[in-house]
Amino acid sequence: MKKFATIALALGLLTACGANSTAPSSSAAAQEGSSAPASEPASETLSGVVNTSGSTSMESVMLALSEAFKELYPDVTINYSGTGSGAGIEAAQTGTSDIGLSSRELTEEETAAGAVSNVVAKDGVAVIVNPANGVEDLTVEQIADIFSGKITNWKDLGGEDREIAVYGREAGSGTRGAFEEIVGVVDACQLTNEYSSTGDLVGNVAGNENAIGYASLSAVDDTVKAVKVGGVACTEATVKDGSYAIQRPFVMVTREGAALSDAAQAFLDFAMSPDAAPIITVAGAVSANG
Repeated sequence: MKKFATIALALGLLTACGANSTAPSSSAAAQEGSSAPASEPASETLSGVVNTSGSTSMESVMLALSEAFKELYPDVTINYSGTGSGAGIEAAQTGTSDIGLSSRELTEEETAAGAVSNVVAKDGVAVIVNPANGVEDLTVEQIADIFSGKITNWKDLGGEDREIAVYGREAGSGTRGAFEEIVGVVDACQLTNEYSSTGDLVGNVAGNENAIGYASLSAVDDTVKAVKVGGVACTEATVKDGSYAIQRPFVMVTREGAALSDAAQAFLDFAMSPDAAPIITVAGAVSANG
C-alpha cells in the first residue's frame, strides 16, 4: 500500500506502450474461463461507472489499475470497496457489483453458482512479525504449529521466552482462506485476535513484539518484518518463480452469462492484458498475464 510513489513510472510505461492504441484488447484469451460476452472494443469516448468490491488485499492492485485506466479513459470512474473476498464474490453473483474481487481461488460451489474466475495476478502471503522479533525463518510445519496452538512460545523457535500472540483475519477473508488452506490449518486456527482488514492486522503486529500474522506481500512495509518460509523470502521474484510456498491468486470475478457494460468490460480486458503487467508489479503483485 506504500508503493504509489513509483506509480508514475509504470504509468509512463503504459503511455509509451499504448500510445498507438485506442482501446484495451477484448480478446477471448484475455478472459480465459469467462463466459461473459465480450463487448465491442472501447472507444476514446468511453464513459461510465464501474463498481468493484471484495478483497482488501487487492486494494493496492485495484487502485493502481484504476489510476492507469483513468489515464486512458478519463470519463470512466472505477469504484472500489474493500468488503472481503466472500462478499465480493457474492456481489458479482448478485449483480450488486460489476466485478467482484477475490484473493483466493473460487470454490466448486461458487463456480457452480455462476461465478467466473479471471486471474489477474499472483500474490505472496507474507508471514509477518514485529521487527524486534529475532526469529528470521520458519518452516511451513512450524507456522502450522503456531497457528493451531501446538507451539505457543517464541523460545521453541529460537526466539525469546515470550508467549506468541497469534493474529489472523476474520472468517470470509480471502487471505485467511488461502493461508489456512496452504499451511494446512483449515478450521484449526487458535487466534489471539481477528481483524477485519489487512491494514488493521499489519498495524497490530507492528504494535506487539510478541505477535505473528499474515498479510499480502503488497501490504508489507517497514513497520513489520516478513520472515522467510523454508529459507525463501517472500518477494515478487520468488512468487513469480513459484519458490515461495505461501501464495495465492488475485481474481476478478464476473457472472456467467451476464454481459458487462462497455466500461466494465474494457477495464477487465485491460487488467488481464500484458499492458497492465508493469502496473501490477509496481503495486507489489505479479501479473498473471504478462
